[in-house]
Amino acid sequence: MPFDWKPMPAIGTGVREVRVKDPAGIFRVIYLAKLEEAIYVLHCFQKKSQTTNHQDIELAKQRYKTLIKEYSQ
Repeated sequence: MPFDWKPMPAIGTGVREVRVKDPAGIFRVIYLAKLEEAIYVLHCFQKKSQTTNHQDIELAKQRYKTLIKEYSQ
């Protein structure tokens, strides 16, 4: 498990967010690691404010839905 992470159930089951602090800024990686064959990065971005931008959440949700749809076929 990563050191600084949190679950993101609003995006999908098993989705997590890794939080990275760097001298260049604060970054987030939203990923899914519950499927056997791979870890899927749904979205990564630099945070510019305290809250996560709605567009970043929606993009990760859409990618999750697409991935699960393709995986279940």
